[in-house]
Amino acid sequence: MKKIVITGGAGFIGSHIVDEFAESYPDAKIVVLDKMTYAADIRNIRHHIEHKNFELIVGDICDAHTCQRALQGADLLIHAAAESHVDNSFGNSLEFSRTNVVGTHCLMEVCRQLNTPKIIHVSTDEVYGEILEGAVSEDALLNPTNPYSASKAAAEMIINGYIQSFKLPVVMIRANNMFGTRQFPEKIIPKFMLMLMQDQKVTLHGTGQNKRHFLAVRDFTNALNILVEKGVIGECYNIGTTQEFKNIQIAEMLCGLFGLQSKDYITYIEDRPFNDGRYAINWDKITALGWKPEILLEDQLAVMAQWYFKHFDRYNENRGGIIHPPKKMK
Repeated sequence: MKKIVITGGAGFIGSHIVDEFAESYPDAKIVVLDKMTYAADIRNIRHHIEHKNFELIVGDICDAHTCQRALQGADLLIHAAAESHVDNSFGNSLEFSRTNVVGTHCLMEVCRQLNTPKIIHVSTDEVYGEILEGAVSEDALLNPTNPYSASKAAAEMIINGYIQSFKLPVVMIRANNMFGTRQFPEKIIPKFMLMLMQDQKVTLHGTGQNKRHFLAVRDFTNALNILVEKGVIGECYNIGTTQEFKNIQIAEMLCGLFGLQSKDYITYIEDRPFNDGRYAINWDKITALGWKPEILLEDQLAVMAQWYFKHFDRYNENRGGIIHPPKKMK
């Protein structure tokens, strides 16, 4: 493989994808196409910047010229760029549709024009909607319940049209919530870590009983690597984990990590307009290709907390509302 393009490669998930594929394909040129919005950070990929096989293109996936520049001669596109924070989608849904739907459409059209040999599209388990019991496989009907998941489902419909009409070589993936370093502190784990470092109470939506599965980002990138080699064109693969926690359990675990009494540091706020009680996917299909999750959340929390403590200055008042110096870590 000579050239790999990764959209959103300066963000949380994208930068870990860059790490995975730079290591696995050391002779390939890695091109990151990223708009560098609030959740991206050049420091996430700084260790790649000086490498002769690396290029960063700052641009919008909704711009066809920019996409053509990035994708010219590419052997593989991994499309991970997206507006992804559900809370933001309730107040800024048009931007989610623009980036997630129009941006994906633009990329697929350019890939069609350039005959890109293989495309991995990163979707989400949220397109299935609320799954209160059991788990759903890849052939389940899509039933998104918020503007974010609706935009991701719409992007999948665009891609399906290109697969059927133009035989576009796409492999689709739908993954659980992810955890790891470099995640912008709008998601529950890094947000709560930084709040607790400042001796602030953490805030749970509603009753805190909503359940989520948490997949290690490094397990996810390993799954991508396997799908590049073994994934069947035109197929969709769920990527999941057995690690399921209520939001209140996450808050309690983090309080314990910092040696704090949860009863003193957990408070409740008004719930989202609609807050899915649970998502759950069956991931037997990718297991059959030789993948399984290996990293446990509880084993990584201390490592993540140390990382966020060390990089606390990234998340100042202009980026994440973090304005007080952190407490000392144990």
